[in-house]
Amino acid sequence: MDKKADVLFEASWEVCNKVGGIFTVVKSKAAKMVEVYGESYFLVGPYFASKAIGQFEEEIPKDFCKAPFEELKKVGIICHFGRWLSEGKPQVILIDFVNYRHRTNDIKRELWDLYKIDSLRAPADYDEPIVWAYAVGMLIEKLANCFKDRKIAAHFHEWLSGVGLLYLKKKNPRVAAVFTTHATVLGRTLANSNIDLYNVWNKINPDIEVYKYNIEAKHLIEKSSAHFADAFTTVSEITGMEASYFLKKKPDVLLPNGLDMSKFPSFEEIIIKHRLQRDRIREFMLYYFFPYYAFDPKETLIYFIAGRYEFHDKGIDIYIKALGKLNERLKQSKSNKTIIAFIWVPANFRNIRPELLENKTLYQDIKDALEEVHDDVDKNIVYSFVSEKKISKETLFEEDFLTEMKIRIARFVKKGKPTLLTHDLYDENDIILRTLAQANLRNEEQDPVKVVYYPIYLSGADGLLNLNYYEAMQGSHLGIFPSYYEPWGYTPLEAGALGVSSVTTDLAGFGRYFCEECMQGDTPGIYVLKRLNKSDEDVVSQLVDVMHKFANLPKEDRIANKMQARKIASMADWKIFVNKYIEAHNLAVERAYK
Repeated sequence: MDKKADVLFEASWEVCNKVGGIFTVVKSKAAKMVEVYGESYFLVGPYFASKAIGQFEEEIPKDFCKAPFEELKKVGIICHFGRWLSEGKPQVILIDFVNYRHRTNDIKRELWDLYKIDSLRAPADYDEPIVWAYAVGMLIEKLANCFKDRKIAAHFHEWLSGVGLLYLKKKNPRVAAVFTTHATVLGRTLANSNIDLYNVWNKINPDIEVYKYNIEAKHLIEKSSAHFADAFTTVSEITGMEASYFLKKKPDVLLPNGLDMSKFPSFEEIIIKHRLQRDRIREFMLYYFFPYYAFDPKETLIYFIAGRYEFHDKGIDIYIKALGKLNERLKQSKSNKTIIAFIWVPANFRNIRPELLENKTLYQDIKDALEEVHDDVDKNIVYSFVSEKKISKETLFEEDFLTEMKIRIARFVKKGKPTLLTHDLYDENDIILRTLAQANLRNEEQDPVKVVYYPIYLSGADGLLNLNYYEAMQGSHLGIFPSYYEPWGYTPLEAGALGVSSVTTDLAGFGRYFCEECMQGDTPGIYVLKRLNKSDEDVVSQLVDVMHKFANLPKEDRIANKMQARKIASMADWKIFVNKYIEAHNLAVERAYK
């Protein structure tokens, strides 16, 4: 699609400043934006020295920037020009607004006078973004004067940058403004408060409701930005519905989130990496479960949920309840399958549980001892085969070694059952643990479903799995994300890009967008649960059916699922979705320059 803007500024609080998912959106699509706009594309973010390290490479400002930067410096706004150290190396202007914060109350007064934005009760996290965003507006206003006779577009993400848009609309309406909300302030707040969002969104007055939660200041910036933008956008159909109720504005264009698929492995690599990371998870299982009882790793599937600790919004409650029912169903059918269900959800933890560290040490001792005699055992195996002798422990190992190994195994074996939790938590009343107990998930030997609650970020160096986020996904068989509130939902998309089957819902933007592609046959790749206007019990029942069916798939169907998941993810490549951004920019230019 051909662009109509000659110059594009894109402002986000998360440019070179990772806070949440918008960082991934902006960073991962930057290379495609550079392909379209070249050196006429400028990202604008806040300057935090500690966050800029490893993200931002400062350069001498371009000539046209020097005078505007000097003018802003005189009022306390320091602009840092450089490149984001990411694919495409986009140009970036980071604004240090610390010495402009004295204008906070003046900005609030101006927002009230011009837009009736009530910030009398605004929380502490409101002030920094509005000062920064106001400075963004001033910067773009001054730079726009350097591009006379050229069409300029400015794209603002979330309420955090909205004040910049509102500033420009009063100062320089010839800048075509695009505003994107990734999740409405009120929608996220209601969902986090366990309000039945989708049942009440057409029954409440949002401008009154926001005062109940002390979010009126953020909401009113968001609402004003949506109405004054030349093009208003959201990331998904479900968020668009939310915006039409809460902001009284339907989106002009939907901007689904994508991935740079060139950064993900090919299908051939996916198969190799799955086996490699699966085996690393299996080794973890050996010292986690096998001191207490054994099961067949080859008949074991690995399920997982991963994400922020948003118990209801992320569907953690649904996942656990469904695991409990799956456990009973597999027992009743006398299935030979074992399901290891991970909960990769960071929580406030103290330390790795001591018994788990001991198990790992004792397991490693057994493994090291076997590796020491590895060459001798190989020779004994070859000798036994060629001499047609029966192979036994006695023919493979020395008597002294077997005696020592019996002692090691005796130390390794324990009474009782494996813990549900890898780390001790500060919260003894943790809701995940309570819900696991209510679902009768206790890691008993007779339980086909066994749970590992892993409350630490997957860094690749945590002392247990030692896998990063993507590696842990790659080693698994099924990712489960039964979200209640998920404006887009990167996790099933990332899983698909890694060739991992997953479950999402029609309340997640991604799930809703790809509903038609995710045909509910034997190998849909990505399963979409119906959750809109459905009870939790209904959703749990659907999920149990999916998990049970997946557990019984033959290997070739699981591989077909992996291929289909990868195919669906490839439809969300930024090289496709970037055209939606160009469409929004073009619409804004048409309206601003008519």
